Order: sequence, then structure tokens, then C-alpha cells
Amino acid sequence: MVTRIHGFEVRPGTERIWEWLAGIPDPEMPYISIVDLGIVRDVRWHHDALNVVVTPTYSGCPARQQIEQNIVNTLLDRGVDPIRLETRLHPAWTTDWISAEGKSRMRAAGVAPPLSAPQGWQTLRFRPREDAAPRPDCPHCGSGRTRLHNEFAGTTCKALYLCDACSNPFEHFKSI
Repeated sequence: MVTRIHGFEVRPGTERIWEWLAGIPDPEMPYISIVDLGIVRDVRWHHDALNVVVTPTYSGCPARQQIEQNIVNTLLDRGVDPIRLETRLHPAWTTDWISAEGKSRMRAAGVAPPLSAPQGWQTLRFRPREDAAPRPDCPHCGSGRTRLHNEFAGTTCKALYLCDACSNPFEHFKSI
């Protein structure tokens, strides 16, 4: 909260602002914060304004406006004003930016976190062979005996898998 001491404004430090932003859930996956998802890239004061840099999971993300509004509302509620939001599309968001805490929260919510993305140049595959594609472990029982059921689940960034060990369906956050 911006306060006045002896006539001078005292702004909150960026660590405190990161804490506030970490309390904002992703609208499509409320079990993970926008900070743990890795879309808040930078927070810094520039003169009298707070600059917040956001990289959406993809440029057409339907939750983008809601996320930006939640950021502004959270900061305004704590007395931070003015706020400048910057959308940065380069470098593109990657699932490698999801924090360990975020991946843990995904698992706890029954969603398999993304597998590690391969490094370096990759051959473009339009449809990976099922037997060659890496499979996520089941977030319910931990088994690796899983199979792809559908390329798309509740959101375009997730796929639907079935576990052959415990017979539970689960969503898997795709690696990008």
C-alpha cells in the first residue's frame, strides 16, 4: 500500500508486489497463480508508475484480458497507482517458466504438469507417433502406464489422458 510518512509517499517494494501478484489465480486454472504459471515476467518502478510485464501463454489466450484486469484491480486495491501493463510476446512463453510450486499445485489438482521441453532445434512433427511420444505420469496414482485419449481437454493447452493402472482420466498440461 502506498502510504505517506512526513509528507513523503512510501511505495511498496517489488518483493511485496510479487507477493500480491502471487495471490492472483489463473482464471482457467484457479489452482495455480499467474506468478507460478510464469506469465508475470517483471515488476519494477519507473519514476512514479509501476510497470508490470506480462507474457501470455499464447497470443490468443482467452483469459488475457481477465488476467490483466485482475492485476490492475489487485494493485489499485492496495493503493498502487499509476500502473503500466506491458504485454511482451518475445521471448514466447514456455512451460519451462512454470515454477516447481506451480507444477506441484497442478499435480495436487489432478492435472499432470508439462514434461520437460526438449532443448535446442527440434524436428517439426505434425502428429507424433503414439509409441514414440513421451507420456505423463498419472497425477492420481503416479503410474507411467498412461495413454492419450484426446489432444484437447478443458482448454487448448491441455490434453486428456487415461491411466491404465488406476483407470482415472486426467488432464495433462502440454509442453510448449
